[in-house]
Amino acid sequence: MNASDLVGTWELMSYYDIDEHEATSKGPLGVSPRGLLIYGAHGYMSVSMMRTDSATEPPPFMGYAGTWRRRGAEVVHAITVCSNPAWANTEQVRQISLAGDVLTLIGAARVGGRRQRRVLTWRRSRPLA
Repeated sequence: MNASDLVGTWELMSYYDIDEHEATSKGPLGVSPRGLLIYGAHGYMSVSMMRTDSATEPPPFMGYAGTWRRRGAEVVHAITVCSNPAWANTEQVRQISLAGDVLTLIGAARVGGRRQRRVLTWRRSRPLA
C-alpha cells in the first residue's frame, strides 16, 4: 500500500472496542455511528464522527484535523485542532490495513483503566455526480 492509496474521502462503517480478552463492545459513539475521514494529497487530514442513536451520554461528536503521514504499517495523525482539547498538538498512531475500498484503522485506548483496541472500519466514498 502506498500513501496515495489513502487519499480521498472515507465513510465510517463500524467503530468498536476489543478488550484484553478479545471481547468486543460498542465504541464510544454507540452501535451505529456516522463519520467522514478525509486524507488530502498534500498531507492534511480531517475526521468527524457522531453518535446517531438517541443516547445522551457523551461524547455525541468527535473530530479532529491536522496532518497525516505513513510510517510503515501505520498512519500518524498530527493533530492541530480537536473536539478533545487534550489531543491538540499530539500525534495519534493507527495501525492500517486496506482491502479494496475498505480501510481499517486500529488505535489503542484506556477505557475504565483497561487497555483496549479501537477498531474503525471505513469505506471509500464514491465521487459525487
